[in-house]
Amino acid sequence: MSKFELKLPRMGESVAEATLTSWLKEVGDTIEMDEAIFEIATDKVDSEVPSEVDGVLVEKCFEVDAVIKVGETVAIIEISGEQSETAASMEETLEENPAEAEEMVAAAEKALSNAQDMVSTPTPDYSSSERFYSPLVKNIAKQEGVSFDELEAITGTGKDGRVTKTDILAYVGNKGTASSPAVASSQPKVEEKQEVAPVVEKTVEIPMETKEKPAQAPVKVAQGDEVIQMTRMGKLVSKHMTDSLATSAHVQSFIEVDVTNIVNWRAKMKSAFEKQEGEKLTFTPIFMEAIAKALKKYPMMNISVSGDSVIKKKNINIGMAAALPDGNLIVPVIKNADQLNLVGMAKVVNDLANRSRNNALKPDEVQDGTYTVTNVGTFGSVFGTPIINQPQVGIMALGAIRKMPSVIETNEGDFIGIRSKMYLSHSYDHRVVNGALGSMFAKAVADYLEAWDVNREI
Repeated sequence: MSKFELKLPRMGESVAEATLTSWLKEVGDTIEMDEAIFEIATDKVDSEVPSEVDGVLVEKCFEVDAVIKVGETVAIIEISGEQSETAASMEETLEENPAEAEEMVAAAEKALSNAQDMVSTPTPDYSSSERFYSPLVKNIAKQEGVSFDELEAITGTGKDGRVTKTDILAYVGNKGTASSPAVASSQPKVEEKQEVAPVVEKTVEIPMETKEKPAQAPVKVAQGDEVIQMTRMGKLVSKHMTDSLATSAHVQSFIEVDVTNIVNWRAKMKSAFEKQEGEKLTFTPIFMEAIAKALKKYPMMNISVSGDSVIKKKNINIGMAAALPDGNLIVPVIKNADQLNLVGMAKVVNDLANRSRNNALKPDEVQDGTYTVTNVGTFGSVFGTPIINQPQVGIMALGAIRKMPSVIETNEGDFIGIRSKMYLSHSYDHRVVNGALGSMFAKAVADYLEAWDVNREI
């Protein structure tokens, strides 16, 4: 028998750690290759980690809610077969050199003790914080014994008051010799009755991020009311939305679009499309294609803000907001959307939508979006005012398609007819996108949709 160490796989360039949310197998269970063993969660997505071998689970290296770094061993699986040559040669070495064996045993015991200490150390609940902490800052705090409360009290000099590497290292350097300014300013003064020498008080300006928020009105729980705890993802979405409203100056533009040609074309082509491509043809890929074209025409909608700088994105990556069965929201990203034809767009849209509902998205697939689209018409809404998905500067809501009486202009005069229409709602960040650009972008999307070729082939 030999043992295989199942490590936390790499989940994307910007993901350095994940939280273990549940074990799907118990010690002693037989495991097949590609069978899921445990579930993890990052700031972006929840996913399952499968086994790379057949065998029996013999050890769990972490408990639920532990924060695990990429590359760390999470589980040990015993696989059938003879011991590897390396293991056999190691045993021979230990038998021939008892002294060396004792040294290796001592080193192993020390490593085990350190690992047990790390596992037994409670993991702070960073989801309850109003601030974002990078994996590097969390690791420094863990190594230096900085508690969550201490971390919350540090004044951050980064964007939006974030605690940087420099901030926490400065705090650690001053710890024990002098209180950090942030902690000192947050401690209440104690009035003393004894006469003391007059002290010249120094006024400390508190940054906006550390000022107390207005107290929330207490909610009375009456008899018969049910109290439901928010899920981890629900907390993340809630914080992300409130942070966005506090960051961006939201402005909306609305435009009515005649999509009669698209409705008729899809009704004519959807059966042939499904037979030819093996995919259902929904309206979503058609809208995504038009939005990708508009982003290419107006690249200043495909940007992000960093301090006083604007970052113009090279790639057009469109996020597609999807509702989950539990009521939460996730936004898988269509990478390089402008390079996909309609068939390719339909395949990507359907795949991401299906795997979103089945909680099977990979962390990379919900990152690096540059613009977001949400289809509020799915639930019957005519239009909406969506909140911008940071750090993007725009989001478009697609309203329900409805048959409406409309004035139709012809060479012979105007007349009233029944047309299929919808509203596009465009929310954008007025810090960097003015009303002209925001409206022209929405108008470009509408123009692409209204100019749909009814004779277009698949």
